[in-house]
Amino acid sequence: MAMTQSRARALLLTPAGLWYAAMLLLPLAVVLIFSFGERSAIGGYAPGFTFEQYANLPARFAAFRNTLTLAPVGTIAALLIAYPLAYFLAVKVSPKWKTMLLVLVIVPFWTSILIRSYAWIFLLGGKGIPALLEAIGFDDVRLLNTPFAVLVGIVYGYLPLMVFPIYVALEKLDQRLLEAAADLGTPPWRAFLQITLPLSMPGVLTGSMLVFILLMGEFLIPAILGGGKVFFVGNALVDLFLQSRNWAFGSAVAVALVVIMLITVGIYTRLVKRFGASRDDVGLM
Repeated sequence: MAMTQSRARALLLTPAGLWYAAMLLLPLAVVLIFSFGERSAIGGYAPGFTFEQYANLPARFAAFRNTLTLAPVGTIAALLIAYPLAYFLAVKVSPKWKTMLLVLVIVPFWTSILIRSYAWIFLLGGKGIPALLEAIGFDDVRLLNTPFAVLVGIVYGYLPLMVFPIYVALEKLDQRLLEAAADLGTPPWRAFLQITLPLSMPGVLTGSMLVFILLMGEFLIPAILGGGKVFFVGNALVDLFLQSRNWAFGSAVAVALVVIMLITVGIYTRLVKRFGASRDDVGLM
């Protein structure tokens, strides 16, 4: 019986294991090997073993600085907007309206991020919001091709990914805890800080990690709304692999990004274990 269960478990895990080995581990191994090589005379990769590519990482300091600055700031901005919205949907909205409002949250995903980003080009461009600001006396306001424009695109594009994990955590909140706190004379703001917020932390951490990981590899939003003046590591990788054809240096940059992500995921895992101890049902959504 135990052997049968073991074989069934192996059969169930084999497709996923083969998929991850072929699509994740193998490409990572190739990138790691390339990172110790050199750029050939005609571009691409030349075999070798040198740390020169890693020594040149400061040459892409601006890309790492922008990514490591705007990705956390964008994640926090999305969290500050998403949490009240998720709280409203989970706690305040009538059940008959809840489904419709949840659908409205994901409506932006029905269109391509490319189209939505191009729409922001018009809104943030000279004939959009800057023109309105100029009409009320604020001259020479420039929004497009700035970090602000990239942040707007980030929050707009990734907000649903932050809303839903927090919504799930808040919806499963035991309302009897809040009722007991009210019966004991606890002010609502203190009940929120001592009950609602701690019990929703697994959702907050999950949403933050989802958004942050995707932002670390973001390419499209900085390319469109940053206009080449605000670029992420993803933009640097496109330049190195497709335009400069310096695959060895591009691989070193990619490896450095993966290392940063592994450190971040490690911190996230520790935080989830800490805050999710009392909420095993939403600890690792």
